[in-house]
Amino acid sequence: MSSVQVQCTRCKNVFRDHAGRLQDGYSRQCPGCEVVLFFAEDSQHPFIKRAMRNARKVRKELREAEVARLLVPDSPAAPSRSSQGRRQAPGRSE
Repeated sequence: MSSVQVQCTRCKNVFRDHAGRLQDGYSRQCPGCEVVLFFAEDSQHPFIKRAMRNARKVRKELREAEVARLLVPDSPAAPSRSSQGRRQAPGRSE
């Protein structure tokens, strides 16, 4: 899963969190100063707004990539080596 950078509103420390977690109502403790950060869509703090915007963008890209992967038909793959079993070399007999 992709992650986004979050900048602490108190100590300005930058850390990463999963984009799927950064949604309205989520809270996270800063690993540097241990202040609790609250993530809300209507937050006025620019660091929180930026993290929420980036998380929305990453989630959207992940959804689009998943849809594209489902729409593209799978190409016929070569059989795996494990399913082929052992083959006898030509010209050799047991």
